[in-house]
Amino acid sequence: MSEIQQAVREKYGAIAASVTKASANTGCCGPAACGCGDPITSNLYSDAETSGLPADAVTASLGCGNPTALLALEPGQTVLDLGSGGGIDVLLSARRVGPTGKAYGVDMTDEMLALARENQRKAGATNVEFLKGTIENIPLPDNSVDVIISNCVINLSSDKDAVLREAFRVLKPGGRFAVSDVVVRGNVPADIRRSMELWVGCIAGALEEQEYAAKLKAAGFADIEVEPWRIYKIDDARAFLTETGVDVDRLAPQVEDRFASAFVRATKPEARSCCGPTCCS
Repeated sequence: MSEIQQAVREKYGAIAASVTKASANTGCCGPAACGCGDPITSNLYSDAETSGLPADAVTASLGCGNPTALLALEPGQTVLDLGSGGGIDVLLSARRVGPTGKAYGVDMTDEMLALARENQRKAGATNVEFLKGTIENIPLPDNSVDVIISNCVINLSSDKDAVLREAFRVLKPGGRFAVSDVVVRGNVPADIRRSMELWVGCIAGALEEQEYAAKLKAAGFADIEVEPWRIYKIDDARAFLTETGVDVDRLAPQVEDRFASAFVRATKPEARSCCGPTCCS
């Protein structure tokens, strides 16, 4: 396991444990580390979407968008959430694909998997399965998924090319990639790139917009769109920079408008039909 993977596993394992403990003790939101009130993670889901979901699934939502709102899921589809955490996006997807569909979540953190499976039990979701694994090595066969979603997780990987190749592999021809992620707009100060805490916190590992699109194209995807929708300001940056002990006043102006939550969409091309003796060679 890489140093980054270990850091991610430790942090999100601790967050899952804190959510579970807070729920048992108070039934309300746990420590600020879980994202409560965070300008990046707040106000992503409507009340109608969260209604009926287990409280812990909502509390443990640490994303930067709502990938289930990026496209119309259809009954009978198979959906995969990369880095499924407490399971909120898997449970929302399961509602939309219905009993004839299936929603998978893959996560490498035991504590998050335990929390997600408990949320699945509370929700009574029978068309859901949470798998242990990494997003660089997805434990599903080729061409087995209609839609891949993810919520502020791909930026955490130190091998994004492997993640996108795996996403392409497991998607069926014509399948869709629709994720929320943090992107960089322009150059990023080296101080932030070197900070493991910010990497784990969804910032320092983010790709530049055009680089994200280029990596998707290299993996084989088509119809690629990277659409920033929530651009972070200095006041947003100040909180996470202060926690790392860096010089906020020096770095904050360099961070202004440089990071954004983005919707990232792409399609796995349909398999070409063979119409002659040489067209499939």
